[in-house]
Amino acid sequence: MPGSRLALLAIISLLAIASTAPAASASPGGAGEVGEPPIAGSTPFDRQGMWIWYVERSEGGSIPRIVAKARRYGIGTLYVKAGDGGHVWSQFTPSLVEALHQGGLDVCAWQFVYGNNPVSEAKVGAAAVGDGADCLVIDAEGDYEGKYASADRYIRALRARIGESFPLSLAGFPYVDYHPSFPYSVFFGPGGATYNQPQMYWKAIGTSVRNVFEHTFLFNRLWGHPIYPLGQTYGGAGRKSIQRFRRFGVSYEGLQPSWWDWQETTTAGWQGVGATITDPVFGYRPVVAHPLLKRGSRGDLVVWAQEHLRSAGEQVPVTGVFGKITRVAVRDFQAKAGLPVDGAIGTDTWRDLLRYEPVRWLWAGSRARRARGGAAASRAIPPSRPLSASLPAKGYEIDPGPRP
Repeated sequence: MPGSRLALLAIISLLAIASTAPAASASPGGAGEVGEPPIAGSTPFDRQGMWIWYVERSEGGSIPRIVAKARRYGIGTLYVKAGDGGHVWSQFTPSLVEALHQGGLDVCAWQFVYGNNPVSEAKVGAAAVGDGADCLVIDAEGDYEGKYASADRYIRALRARIGESFPLSLAGFPYVDYHPSFPYSVFFGPGGATYNQPQMYWKAIGTSVRNVFEHTFLFNRLWGHPIYPLGQTYGGAGRKSIQRFRRFGVSYEGLQPSWWDWQETTTAGWQGVGATITDPVFGYRPVVAHPLLKRGSRGDLVVWAQEHLRSAGEQVPVTGVFGKITRVAVRDFQAKAGLPVDGAIGTDTWRDLLRYEPVRWLWAGSRARRARGGAAASRAIPPSRPLSASLPAKGYEIDPGPRP
């Protein structure tokens, strides 16, 4: 990676480009005409984004060229890889962040996490925040399935270092029902990520743009956080399908998308990203229902429901298994809420249940504290996980491929 001297030269080059740039042409950009920076929203997620895996493979690592191309195609936020597991990636530096900021871009760090050493991973994420990142994205996938205690440790250690209000998102598998043992309820629970960027790679999944939106939003709405679709510009995704993805994004809540990834985006892909898209899909009505849970259901969604039931005053264990006790608790909740009493959690019951803040379960456990004289002041709580944490994935909609 370039040193501070090269970074300073990059900033100077950016300023020179800005002062000598020609007038904007009539070609449309994502948020205005070519040459105009996108209008910033209230968070970095509210600007159309592009993900960068390797800076050196994105415009040859030239910061002026990266900034110029981002401005041309309506990109306002760059998501730059800052860590892998417990290892910091040297490409994410304060000088890089400052140079991109000088170009009018927001810069978010993202880290791939495994759950083998969650505290070290939290330190890597916090280091990126210390380097000036405007937000932090957790890329947690199959390696984290079943690891509730690790997810709990990671989130607690991370928030202790970056604060409770720093913008934090999860970019995970989009099809929640395929991954019953993945601890979404921890990553999106109290103290966790408050933004959701599901990897909605329709072409890689082998489905249509419409289907990827319907399947993803059906389940991800339950986490109660804004959903910013993460689409694909790699793997042969064409201009028309990218534009269609953006139109469905307008139909589904209208939040800005981001794209994976810079180094694999073709000219046609950039054209799809940069086209002006403001209208929803004509004549289409988004799916607004919630999935049904009933006796026999198992998985992290059941964990989520049980945590909400406990918050609502129901005495139900958090097991991830919808058994007799959970059914009785649901019936009691429904009776108190004036809902039809059937013991199943459908759309109407979900809507009432989600008004409660879920309890924060201590999956990581705790150590016994010692008082003076050596006597235990409190009992140690061992790490735990729900019964559903042992469930295998029903499928992997996205082939993980090789890791760097």
